[in-house]
Amino acid sequence: MRYPVVLTAAFSAAAIGFLIGISFPVQITPKVYPSSFVADDADSSTLGLGDSNVLGRFSTARNSCSRATSTVGASPPPSPILQQPNATAAEVVVVGPGKPKGAARLPPGIVVEDSDLHLRRLWGNPHEDTPPRKYLLVLTVGYSEKDSVNAIVQKFSENFDIMLFHYDGQTTEWDAEFEWSRQAVHVSARKQAKWWYAKRFMHPSVLAPYEYVFLWDQDLGVEAFEAEAYLRIVRRHALEISQPGLDIVRGVKTYDVNVRREEGGEIHTSDGFVEVMAPVFTREAWTCVWHMIQNDLVHGWGLDWNFWRCVNEPKKHIGVVDAQYIAHHFGFTLGDQGTEGNRGQVRDRASVEFGIFKSRVDNAEKAWTATTLPVPSDPNSKS
Repeated sequence: MRYPVVLTAAFSAAAIGFLIGISFPVQITPKVYPSSFVADDADSSTLGLGDSNVLGRFSTARNSCSRATSTVGASPPPSPILQQPNATAAEVVVVGPGKPKGAARLPPGIVVEDSDLHLRRLWGNPHEDTPPRKYLLVLTVGYSEKDSVNAIVQKFSENFDIMLFHYDGQTTEWDAEFEWSRQAVHVSARKQAKWWYAKRFMHPSVLAPYEYVFLWDQDLGVEAFEAEAYLRIVRRHALEISQPGLDIVRGVKTYDVNVRREEGGEIHTSDGFVEVMAPVFTREAWTCVWHMIQNDLVHGWGLDWNFWRCVNEPKKHIGVVDAQYIAHHFGFTLGDQGTEGNRGQVRDRASVEFGIFKSRVDNAEKAWTATTLPVPSDPNSKS
């Protein structure tokens, strides 16, 4: 007769203890996949994180534990949810990579954010395909300049993938004449400029495998240049944005700071400035520069004056490589397509774009300065 009384007392004590326990604030760190709580288009209320009451915290933990239990045999999550002391449920911070926009409905293990420009065969085992190469050479070309382009490509090793932007619509002609062209990526859009292509076909997620990106014009003399030797120098001096020095005996210059110096070492720093004609970017620097390219401004005038924004300590990490140099022949082939008057009209538009870009940068910087965020300073500023 005593057993029912004892059992009743035990259950009553357990129930009272449970109710007392959940009535106090608790910190719970459930081990769940970050994606269980992060969805780019979902608000916190649909994820159970919007409630700060006791039952809300309890249900969140319970649901989290059930999800974690159901993933037995799966890969461990990248990182747990971390909660700061005294934080409410709405202040839970997820540590680890989130899903890219548009991938909220996919399981994390199937999401692939990055790509490359390496051509792949249509047969065989995909695991046996050759991997993407380490570096990328990108040239904006017209077929009339094929000899100059071929000379440039010959200076780049098999460690480079190659992409050509064709502004004249001629693509297949290259394959018939140059074997390397059959392994290159060809993008054709008539009468467009280099930075128009770059914004549309050089997204950082596509260039993610490449340690360095060469984004060059086609009218360059490369008799004194070797790409692999150039990169050894760039690495040695930790240059994140660079260009070869300019040989003004065989070519032309626009700015003195980019002219090759015959004495003084392998490189010289350039006050955070290299030209848009033959820049070389690290993967990280390119990611920043790509975001600075304006979608509606096709000529890129003014970008080079702002490359410094994409590098920490630009006076140290932006420079000109004197030991590997080129000649700029200053061809103006894009503007020559059409009547003679087109050349002046092209330059007029480029000049207008420069003013628009400068105004946008100035306005953006003023708005940024008005916030509490730190604003990088121009290395060439007098202040």
